[in-house]
Amino acid sequence: MLLLILSVALGVAVVVSVDLANASASRAFRLSTDAVIGKATHQIIGGNASRGFDESVYRDLRLQGNRLTAPIVEEYASAKELGGQVLHVLGVDLFAELPFRTYLTANANVPIEAFAAFFTQPNTALLSGSTAERFGVKVGDKLSLVIGTREHTVTVIGLLTPPNDISARALDGLLLTDISTAQELFGLADKLTRIDLIATDAEVKLLTAKLPDGLRIFPASQQADTVTQLTAAFQLNLTAFSLLALAVGMFLIYNTTLFSVVQRRRTLGILRCIGVTGRQIFAMILIEAAISGVIGSIIGVGLGILLGRLTVALVTQTINDLYFAVTVRSVDVDAFSIVKGILLGVLSALIAASLPAAEAANVPAVTVLQRSDLEARVRRALPAITLLGLVLAIIGGASLASSQNNVMLSFGGIFVGLFGITLFVPILTVALMRFATQTLGRLGLLGRMAARTVTQALSRTSVAIAALMVAVCVVIGVTVMIESFRATVQQWLAQTLTADVYITSPITGANRTVSVEPALVDKIRNVPGIQRVETIRDVNAYAPDLGNVRLIAVSTVENRILKTNRANAIDEWKRGAVFVSEPFANRHNVKVGDRLTMTTERGTQAFEIAAIFFDYSSDQGLVLMSLDVYRNLWDDPNISAIGVYAQRGDEVNQIEDAIRAGIGNANVIVQSNKSLRDAAMVIFDRTFAITATLRIIAVFVAFIGVLGALMALQLERTRELGTLRATGMTLRQLWQLTLLESGLMGATAGLLAIPTGVLLSAILIYVINLRSFGWTIFFEPVPEVYAQALFVSIAAALLAAVYPMLRLSRLQVTEALREE
Repeated sequence: MLLLILSVALGVAVVVSVDLANASASRAFRLSTDAVIGKATHQIIGGNASRGFDESVYRDLRLQGNRLTAPIVEEYASAKELGGQVLHVLGVDLFAELPFRTYLTANANVPIEAFAAFFTQPNTALLSGSTAERFGVKVGDKLSLVIGTREHTVTVIGLLTPPNDISARALDGLLLTDISTAQELFGLADKLTRIDLIATDAEVKLLTAKLPDGLRIFPASQQADTVTQLTAAFQLNLTAFSLLALAVGMFLIYNTTLFSVVQRRRTLGILRCIGVTGRQIFAMILIEAAISGVIGSIIGVGLGILLGRLTVALVTQTINDLYFAVTVRSVDVDAFSIVKGILLGVLSALIAASLPAAEAANVPAVTVLQRSDLEARVRRALPAITLLGLVLAIIGGASLASSQNNVMLSFGGIFVGLFGITLFVPILTVALMRFATQTLGRLGLLGRMAARTVTQALSRTSVAIAALMVAVCVVIGVTVMIESFRATVQQWLAQTLTADVYITSPITGANRTVSVEPALVDKIRNVPGIQRVETIRDVNAYAPDLGNVRLIAVSTVENRILKTNRANAIDEWKRGAVFVSEPFANRHNVKVGDRLTMTTERGTQAFEIAAIFFDYSSDQGLVLMSLDVYRNLWDDPNISAIGVYAQRGDEVNQIEDAIRAGIGNANVIVQSNKSLRDAAMVIFDRTFAITATLRIIAVFVAFIGVLGALMALQLERTRELGTLRATGMTLRQLWQLTLLESGLMGATAGLLAIPTGVLLSAILIYVINLRSFGWTIFFEPVPEVYAQALFVSIAAALLAAVYPMLRLSRLQVTEALREE
């Protein structure tokens, strides 16, 4: 019962921790977005939000009678005094704010003198109280803001301290400035990044017709919904892995419940003889499982909350690296996650216990007293079990083949197919043990006995082997997938990052459009030893049919690895066509020859797609355009990064030092090609850190399963072991027998896990990743993983044998031989 409770608790803990982490990250983003959007119903933004649009648009709207409008300048900056934390900077007009946002009212506890300074003193700001408290910032302190490659100093003149915790978390990481201050900070003189509106649908239609070219109006909630969808695939994959840990736990529950039934077979037989019905026995066993499931689920929820504190940090870091800026400082425990965890735990216990309960209920009272009857029926059922496994494997394969872009259905196919494969374990175990009997028989009697014991107790040993096999095959599958992905990304980086040195902004992360001072280009060109300099522009553009798209303008595409293209694709690209990344093509269902419409400062333009290229920088996809074409259509002289090519024979380290000396105190990061690739791989490894934790837990759960099976075998064979001791077998020989049995189970699980793991890795690479993220990953065999998996499987099984061996040392021969 303790093993059953523990298996449920571990499975539920993993599910709850991942669920809480995902929900906390999503809720933090929603809270901060709602705080920034306020009561706005719609927003007006330009085709290139990072460059803004003329503030005269706002003035014209007010003069036309649209009084419920508010101008906004919104960007991100990192603060040195806050450990480099990225702050969400919001420039507002206090006179227009009252109908939209409530954090500037009396509820925010901002003194009136702070508002006076907000208007009259330049470079002043209001900081969220929670952020100030965390970093020890006080009113009057100065913050050094790093914006692009520039640094500005602002004075904190007040703290936003809402009256409740939810509002405080919503404002965490927010820096509020006057709109003129924000314009100066971000180099947006006389420009806005958006205008907030409170308007009816009819008013929106009228406004849309009057907006200048290049501007658009959309519901205020649309941006939040779009950004939340970005992480949907990432969070779904985490949830699926967490459910797998619970699925492995179900094998343990089955094994434990079956042992409980077999251990009490005399009691159950007597109950049947005196009139207890099979239905009553079935209900009794299920009620026992439900009680254990409830206890295990409650413990699991508590463990899940503790584990969630670690998990939320990993999830948040990945979201910040790959998707958007979000600040999560605590785990939000909501009733839904707790109830879901408890229900999953109880349901898994009931499902896993139902088969042993049915066995106990349907066996006639005469044969229930015979231990051999259960194993005989299992042997007779082997063909049917194997056939059912084949049917489930076919159903799982059909689900994978027919699911198309439905990732959830694909995961369902994996679960069904994997369960089908586990039903092959009993017959494969019998075959392997026959081979082991012949092989180990050369070692003597103990070798033959160990192999035959595994076969004779097939009803439980096969389940323990299946649980360990599933856990180890998941380790193989996920490890091979990650290593294949890693090798693919390394190859892609080596072929894509061809410049010797890159100059970028200190602010890093996803979806943050930053600029490098254009004047640096001329300074870098004057550095001795440089062959040529290329510039890169990375912006968010708008496609009327698709929404916001990431647009990268570069000087050349010769180093891009093309997936599909036409013969003269590069020439067409130079003349105005575009390349799209593989995830972009998969997500938006476009192909070579299609046309992509985007809003430019020259009006709406259609660009032909000349090629699709491999790219692993974003699962949302990106569009690649010629830098000359981009500047002609957007009038944007800014640059996001600089690539420097050194002359042959020059040391890259010397070029780096020369560039730093040549650009003076410019606030930029100068990195060699190797350093940039290493930094990208650090982010890659950080992204998959959480899956490594889930893999360890799955193996630990399987280890408990083997321990339970060995204990069950020992308790059930007490009389047999006592007889062996009475007839001369030493304690050392009993230990050897136990180790051999356990080692055989581990070796069987490891051998079966290798082909299953390879199949799982192929599905993860060619189906799940492609459908979730749109990436083509090239399979990397990683042979050492298979040897490690076999070692882990055998080691886990042998470690599980330690406690049963210690129990053997306390075995009393007379007690073992005594009949009731």
